[in-house]
Amino acid sequence: MRLLFILAMVAIVTLVGCTTSPSQRVPPPGPALRSCCRSVEATPSRTAVVRTATRLVGARTIESKGRRIAYDCAGVTRAIYLEHGIDLYESGSADPKANGVRLIYAHVRQHGRLHQGPVVHPGDLVFFDNTWDFNGDGQLNDPLTHVGVVERVERDGTVVFISRVADAVERYRMNLALPHVHKTADGRVLNDYMRRKQPTDPEEMGHLTGELFAFFGTRLRS
Repeated sequence: MRLLFILAMVAIVTLVGCTTSPSQRVPPPGPALRSCCRSVEATPSRTAVVRTATRLVGARTIESKGRRIAYDCAGVTRAIYLEHGIDLYESGSADPKANGVRLIYAHVRQHGRLHQGPVVHPGDLVFFDNTWDFNGDGQLNDPLTHVGVVERVERDGTVVFISRVADAVERYRMNLALPHVHKTADGRVLNDYMRRKQPTDPEEMGHLTGELFAFFGTRLRS
């Protein structure tokens, strides 16, 4: 299977985040592990998934087997895995209102493992909550609003992942040891902005990747 990347103009969404609607989820067991993250050597199958993800960087529309894939964070993530024979939307979910992110979450719960580190594998999925105010009530009650694919973990624990956030597929960074820090004093990015700031945002609202992180999902076993 081969992904065809077609450059085309797309409308920029009004909020920085995935455009699929969220749905309630059951959080994974165990406390958050903020000592995250460290990587392990990638297996051939994981390397292949990461290679597919990197080829998507900069793409504006996506096709797989001649079929247009939804150009949102869930669609991009699905397309990456589709090339390797895995449809992340196949979960047996009976929820008719399930969006792409929730379908992927349900698939990983059924066929993989949800976790918060400390070991993060290349090719893992990374899920986020509250990346935009889907229901428009100004509250932090919008779970499972974004997903991406981990490319690598840097030596300082910063996770580099690939996702569609605004108007293109790009690389983003997240450091869970310092979730509230955008840049270091020397200008190195630890956490990218994922939610656009609004004047009406409550004080406790997060905007950086580390602040909006929910958990990782491991789908590949080899």
